[in-house]
Amino acid sequence: MSESPDERFRTLPEPVRLEDTIATHPASEPADPDEGRNAEQDLIKGIGI
Repeated sequence: MSESPDERFRTLPEPVRLEDTIATHPASEPADPDEGRNAEQDLIKGIGI
């Protein structure tokens, strides 16, 4: 190491912009809670409960 520990901490690193700290993810459509089934029809048929 060419620099002493004292020299290393004399200056702070470059600041990080707030825009560079935010991660964005593409939105996706939420899943179908009934998974394509008709809950009322299943209830009438006696399925599921």
